[in-house]
Amino acid sequence: MLINPKRQVSITEANQNFSKVAKIVDEEKMVIILKQNKPKYLVIDFEEIAQTEENNEEETAWEEVSKKMLLKNFEAYKELAK
Repeated sequence: MLINPKRQVSITEANQNFSKVAKIVDEEKMVIILKQNKPKYLVIDFEEIAQTEENNEEETAWEEVSKKMLLKNFEAYKELAK
């Protein structure tokens, strides 16, 4: 996994200057906070999460429709597969 160095902040720096973390999130949409030089925490723009959840809900709705159509027409699909 590649991590953009602009999106990395040490936990010490995050504690001392959280406004910097917030500014990076505004610009980059996320920040990875490092603890002992390893990725430990992720701060994400709330709008990004809301958009992702909305997209997942749309995908789930289409999956449900697809399943219903498949089950409804299962015998026809079996015949077509022959």
